[in-house]
Amino acid sequence: MERFYLIVNEEKEEARRAAALVAEYLLHRGCDCLRWGLRRGEEPGRRFRQRYRYTDVARIPPETECAIVLGGDGTLIQAARDVAGRGLPLFGVNMGHLGYLTQVSRHEEMIPALQALIEDRYSLETRMMLDGQIVSDGRVIARDIALNDMILGRSGLYTLKFQLYVNGQLLNDYSADGMIVATPTGSTAYNLSAGGPIAVPDARLLILTPICPHTLNSRSFVLSADSEIALCIGGDQEVEQFVSFDGDTAVPLKRGDRIEIRRSEVETTLVQLTKLSFMDNIRNKMRQI
Repeated sequence: MERFYLIVNEEKEEARRAAALVAEYLLHRGCDCLRWGLRRGEEPGRRFRQRYRYTDVARIPPETECAIVLGGDGTLIQAARDVAGRGLPLFGVNMGHLGYLTQVSRHEEMIPALQALIEDRYSLETRMMLDGQIVSDGRVIARDIALNDMILGRSGLYTLKFQLYVNGQLLNDYSADGMIVATPTGSTAYNLSAGGPIAVPDARLLILTPICPHTLNSRSFVLSADSEIALCIGGDQEVEQFVSFDGDTAVPLKRGDRIEIRRSEVETTLVQLTKLSFMDNIRNKMRQI
């Protein structure tokens, strides 16, 4: 690789410093390295009003071979949504806490990692994403994608009532605080905290985990990636509830709305350098909690 693009969480000072180091090294080695978020005459770290949080895909040159994302898992997830459909490999540098998705976590690891990218010593791993839409009064009012999960949640101290359909068939009626529909990538996020199972990241499946169900026998469901999920909002009164995509985009819901979720045709491509197994990675990350 020799054509890079930097996506930086400008709100993290450490990420800004790391971005300067990465850019200096790559340019010194004769590589192309552009950084989004800076305009001529403006300083790093300044916040701009923009449509995208970290990335404007229209400003990424088409010849770019790799986007280096400096921030944390949240930054990488947002970048994956921003560049969805481009097929652009993402390489994560962790400036956050755990960093399940990122490859590098310390400054001293960055230079060897950059050298490996330049010398093409890496592999590519694809991760499935979710495609969700909200149908209200017979029309689609919102649609988005997610790398980690889509979550039916609440804004107040309400009990949500909804029905879960799989491939058009009713599976269960729920009275709960919400529902998580996660990819294998998202299995180590909110799904794990809610008691859901962990899945290997390159699997192709859907994980459904109810949030604090008001019953003694509710469990997670693991379904085929080809399954089509529908959550139908019920209840006798209007409550403050919403569906979120990767914890970012949130769409308010009302009684009678329908959330339709399926596997997206778009996938995220991550650059992998280490041969560390998934089990070793999970064990190491859990020790940091």
